[in-house]
Amino acid sequence: MINQTLSLPNTGETTTAPSGYHLLSLNRHMTILIEKQAVIRNVWLFALLVIACVATLSIGTMPISPKEVIAVLFGHGNSMSQFIVADLRLPRLLAALFTGAAFSLAGCLMQTMARNRLATPGIIGIDNAAMAFAVSSIVGMATSIAPSFMALAGAATATALAFGLAGGSGTRGYRFIVAGIGIGAIAGAITQLLLSQVSIDVANSAYPWTVGSLSARDPMMVKILGIGLAFCLVACIFFASQFALMPFSDQVITGLGANIKHIRVIALILCITLTGLAVAVAGPVGLVALVGPEIARVLARYRGIPLISSALTGALVMILADLFGRTVLSPIELPVGIVTAVIGGPYLIWILVRRTSRTSL
Repeated sequence: MINQTLSLPNTGETTTAPSGYHLLSLNRHMTILIEKQAVIRNVWLFALLVIACVATLSIGTMPISPKEVIAVLFGHGNSMSQFIVADLRLPRLLAALFTGAAFSLAGCLMQTMARNRLATPGIIGIDNAAMAFAVSSIVGMATSIAPSFMALAGAATATALAFGLAGGSGTRGYRFIVAGIGIGAIAGAITQLLLSQVSIDVANSAYPWTVGSLSARDPMMVKILGIGLAFCLVACIFFASQFALMPFSDQVITGLGANIKHIRVIALILCITLTGLAVAVAGPVGLVALVGPEIARVLARYRGIPLISSALTGALVMILADLFGRTVLSPIELPVGIVTAVIGGPYLIWILVRRTSRTSL
């Protein structure tokens, strides 16, 4: 394999790309190493994601051929196909795509920051607090307030409380996690209390926010999530080299000249933004933030932090789970949160068993 070289400015020296990497020069002062296998892996994941998107737009109570779906996406096709694909299925597909990628990318960042692959953003209470605020807007208020905006407010409130109880800086990870667990437990109890005090009809209207659902999501929140996800993806790519240091000990990171506090704060802000916006769209969808990054790590053979792969696998998991929930008991629809819990639970047990057996060996 031929290594690539780049001349360093004002020195005449050259730097060589390691075997298996591309060396991309952005300007005279910044270069990026791109792993060739990661590019190939992400291209395959993107191709699978495109196939899953076409499938979910095609399959349903009224099947539509993939050829007709593609025609509708390019502005052609008959009126019925345009209504079903563009007005009914496409908004739901975008919600699944964005929320799955956001949950999984946030999970990858949280697991890397906590140095624990079982850690997820829900551990700091964001999911339960967002759920409590969304439910309260439905069952506990006289005025009509959009549950999605209340869910976003709940996510922000949980984060502020966790930071305050942890000492504000959030650099002491164990205090932040313990505070988040307590906040999540309290928020969950409040949700159950609210639901126990209302009529069955009102409780049914709030039910999707307690399990996670992609049905009839707010289009504005989906757009906001898409913009936020794009911003966070760019930030993850920009700070990827710094995030790659987080699995090491604080002494090693400091010795390499990096500021561990700043790195963790950036990662935490991205985590909170992604999780808060995703919960505001779909509610608390369990285990996507755990399963998505784990699949990405397996595909990457546990080399580095697969941020982009995690976003792609999370989107793929969410889309397939929603497709399964829509079709398996059609015309009855299963909320996507239930499907991910049923599928992700056995997968989590398998991960734990595999790691336990490796440890015992």
